[in-house]
Amino acid sequence: MPDLTEVRMRIARGEDFHTEFKEQETNANAMAASIVSFANCDGGWILIGVGDDGSVKGVRDVDQVFQWVDNIALNNCDPPIVVSSMSFEFEDGRTVVLVEVPRGEMRPYKTGQGIPFVRTSSGKRLASTEELRRMLQSSGYLYYDETLVYRTGLSDLDSGALENLIKSASEYGIDVGDIPHDRLLVNWHLLGESEHGKQLTVAGVLFLARNPQEYIPYAYVSALRIPGADISNAPEDQKRVEGRVDQVLEDTFRFLQIHLRCPHRIVGMQPDAEPEIPSVVLRELLVNAVAHRDYTISVPIRVIVFDDRVEIRTPGSLPNTVTIESLRTGIHVLRNPTICNILLKLKMVTDAGSGIPRVIRFMREKLGSEPRFSVENQEFVRVCKAPLS
Repeated sequence: MPDLTEVRMRIARGEDFHTEFKEQETNANAMAASIVSFANCDGGWILIGVGDDGSVKGVRDVDQVFQWVDNIALNNCDPPIVVSSMSFEFEDGRTVVLVEVPRGEMRPYKTGQGIPFVRTSSGKRLASTEELRRMLQSSGYLYYDETLVYRTGLSDLDSGALENLIKSASEYGIDVGDIPHDRLLVNWHLLGESEHGKQLTVAGVLFLARNPQEYIPYAYVSALRIPGADISNAPEDQKRVEGRVDQVLEDTFRFLQIHLRCPHRIVGMQPDAEPEIPSVVLRELLVNAVAHRDYTISVPIRVIVFDDRVEIRTPGSLPNTVTIESLRTGIHVLRNPTICNILLKLKMVTDAGSGIPRVIRFMREKLGSEPRFSVENQEFVRVCKAPLS
C-alpha cells in the first residue's frame, strides 16, 4: 500500500512511463485513454490534483472523483479495467487522489472509442500493429506461430525435413496412415489456406522451409565468445547460426562445445569429456529458447559465452501469468503451441513443462549451483555460471 512519502517522491520525479499527473477531473475520454495506456503496458499511477509541473492543487470532492474514475474504468474502457483509488491529504489540507492501474491480463485494452493506447516516457500514443499483435499473443488470443507467411507455398518445403518430421511423428506414436502430406501439415498448423493459395505458417517455415531466413530473417542465433565477463569486450569468435530449427539447435550446441572447457574424468578405463556446464542443461535451455521466444520481435536469440558463464537471451518478456518463480516449479504456458508441438513430435521436448525444473536439478547435482533467470529490456535471460577453475 503506497504511503504519503512515496506519493511525494513520485511527484518530485515528475511524469514518466509509470506516472501521470492530472490537475483536475478532465474529459472522460482523456481519462480512459490514460487508464488504457497503463493497462496495456506495465501499469502505473495517475495522480489527480497535481499540475503538469508537479505542483499540488488538490481535488474538491474526493468521493466524487472516486465515483468518476470507477465509472470511466467500467464503462469507457474495453474490456473494463479494475483500478484502485485512494486519497492522500497533504499538510496544507489539499488532497490528491491516486489511481493505481494494474498491468492488464486481457490486453489489448481500448477506449470506448475503440482506440488502443500505450505509454511513452512522457505520455501516451497509439499502439502499433506489432504491439497489438504482441499483446494479443501474450494474452492467449493469438498464436503468432500459426500466422501465414506471405509468398510461401508448398514449393518452399524441404522434402527431407518433411519426411524426417513424419517419420519422427510415427515413431512417437502418431498414426499418420495414408493421410496426404499437405493435409497433415494443415492439421499440424504448419500450412494454411489464403486467397493466395496454400502458404506455410511461421512454424512451417521454421521447421520445413529450405531457407527459413529468406522469409523470417531474424530467426537465427547470434552466437558469441566474449573474453572476460563484460559484454562491452570485443568478441573473439562469433557466428550467425541459420537454417531450420533442428540445424540451428545442433550448430549452436556445437559452438558451445567448442568454447566451453571440457575437463576430463576417468570413467572405468576410458576418459570421459563433459563440458563444464552439463550438455543436458545446454540442450534444454537452447530448445527452451527456440520454443518460447517472441517471434513478433525482429531480433535474434543471443547465446554468449563469457569466461565465467553462458547467457542465452531470447526476445520478449514472459507470457501473461508467468513469473520467474512459477517457471522454477514447472508452469506450462505456451506462447508458441505449434512450435512446441512439433518439437514434441521431433522428441526434443516433453509435454509436461519439466524443462526448467530439470535444468535446475541437473545444475544442483553437477555444479552445486542453480541457473539464474531474469527479464531485462524485453529479453528473457538464462544464465549458467561455470564452476570456478
